[in-house]
Amino acid sequence: VQLQASGGGSVQAGGSLRLSCVVSGRTISNYNMGWFRQAPGKDREFVAAMTKSGGITYYADSVKGQFTISRDNAKNTVYLQMNSLKPEDTANYYCAASTYYSGSYYSEGQYAYWGQGTQVTVSS
Repeated sequence: VQLQASGGGSVQAGGSLRLSCVVSGRTISNYNMGWFRQAPGKDREFVAAMTKSGGITYYADSVKGQFTISRDNAKNTVYLQMNSLKPEDTANYYCAASTYYSGSYYSEGQYAYWGQGTQVTVSS
C-alpha cells in the first residue's frame, strides 16, 4: 500500500487548509487512518485518527475543535480539515495507515504504512 499526502502550504494565522491522503493498493475501508505532525526540532506527534469503520475519531487535545478528520471511501482518501490555524501548527504533516489495532491509535507504532509528509507553515 502507498500513501500520498498533499494539500500543505503557507497560510496566515486564522486561515484554513485541507490536507488529503490518497491510499493506493487496497480499499481505504480496510485501514485505520491517522495524521501525525513533526515540527522542526521536535518529535513527531499524534494529531488525529479514524477507525477503519469510520465510526470513531480521536484527536490530540491541542487540535480538538480545530481540526477534523474524515474519509471518502469512494475516493480512497482521508482528509484533515484544519481551521483557525496558529503558528504553532507549523509542521510537516504525515498520514499513516494500519490494518489492525495494536493498543493505541495515538501511537506511531500503531501504523505500518506512512506517507511522505506535506509541509504546513502558519505565519503570524
